[in-house]
Amino acid sequence: MTNNKDKILVTGAAGFIGAFLSKELVKNENYEVIGIDNLNDYYDVRLKDERLKLLASSSNFSFIKGDISNKTFIDKLFKDHQFDYVIHLAAQAGVRHSISHPEDYVSANLVGMFNILEACRYNQVKHLVYASSSSVYGANTKVPYSVEDKVDNPVSLYAATKKSNELMAHAYSKLYNIPSTGLRFFTVYGPLGRPDMAYFSFTNKLIKKETIEIFNYGNCQRDFTYVDDIVEGVIRVMKRPPLKKDGDDGLPIPPYKLYNIGNSKPVNLLDFVNILQEELVRAGVLEKDYNYKQHMKKVPMQKGDVVITYADTTPLERDFGYKPATSLRTGLRNFAQWYFEFYCKEK
Repeated sequence: MTNNKDKILVTGAAGFIGAFLSKELVKNENYEVIGIDNLNDYYDVRLKDERLKLLASSSNFSFIKGDISNKTFIDKLFKDHQFDYVIHLAAQAGVRHSISHPEDYVSANLVGMFNILEACRYNQVKHLVYASSSSVYGANTKVPYSVEDKVDNPVSLYAATKKSNELMAHAYSKLYNIPSTGLRFFTVYGPLGRPDMAYFSFTNKLIKKETIEIFNYGNCQRDFTYVDDIVEGVIRVMKRPPLKKDGDDGLPIPPYKLYNIGNSKPVNLLDFVNILQEELVRAGVLEKDYNYKQHMKKVPMQKGDVVITYADTTPLERDFGYKPATSLRTGLRNFAQWYFEFYCKEK
C-alpha cells in the first residue's frame, strides 16, 4: 500500500451493505480501505465470515475487529490511520429487536455515532457518509417520502436512534465544519443479506414448510432496494462532499446533506411473496409444485411497523445523476441463486 492513496474507513464492514461496499471500493487502486466490525451474534456469524471472504484476496483492504461504542478503540483507529473518508454503516439493526433489547441501540447507534463524530472532529476527514433509514418517516401518511418531510414521530426506538444520528451529524457539521451526508436506505436486500429481513426469513421458513406471517393482512408495501444499487449510490455520494461555505454572519453554513436511496416503486407484500417463491422454485430451493399459499397466514399489524415505505429520490437524481434501478424480480433471482449455492447445493 502506498501513502498517496485515499484512506477510507468502512464501519460495519462484515455487515451486508458494508461488505458489498468494501468489495466495490477495493477495485479502485487509488483507495485503501480499512474495515471494522465487532462481529456480534445478532444473526448467524457464518454470514459475516463469508462476506469477509469476499475481501480476503484484496491488497487494498484490511480488517480490524472492534466496537464503535469503544471510544478508546475509535480514537486510536483514527490516530493510526488518518482517514480521508469515513463511511459509517455499523449499527444495531432491526425494528423488532429494538423493542426487546433497547440497550443495544443506545450503545451501538447513539454512543457509536458520537464516537465517530468526535473522531471526525479531531481528524479533519474530507467527508463523513453515514447510514440512516426509511424508518425515520415513522407513521407519515404522505407519500412518496421526501427528505423535506417532518420526521418527528418515530414508531420504534431503532427509528428514533437513526433520526438522532441525523441531528447529531447536523450539529457537528455546524459546530466543526465537518462535511457529512446521511443516506436513508429503503429495505435493502440481496445475496448474503440479513436473515431477519422478510425475504430471507420467509425463505428459511418456506423450505421447512413453516408458516410465514403477512402483516396488516397483506396491505403493506415496501420500496425494495437491491444492495448493488445502494453501493453505487454510496460511492457516488462519498466522492462529492457538501461544500464548505460561510453564511452572511461569517459563520459556517453546515456542510450537511440528506438523501433517500430507494427504487421509488413500492411493492405489495403479497406480490413480493409471489415473486420470491417463483424465484426460489426456479433456483431449485423449493420443489416445482410447492404451494406457498398453504404456508401463508395474514395477521394484524405489528408494533413498530409501518404500512408503506416509498422513497422520493429526486434530490439524488438531481445532484448525482443516479437512481436505483434493479427490478425486484432480478434482485430476488440473484438472492435465490445464492441461497441455493450456500444452503442447498450439498443436500
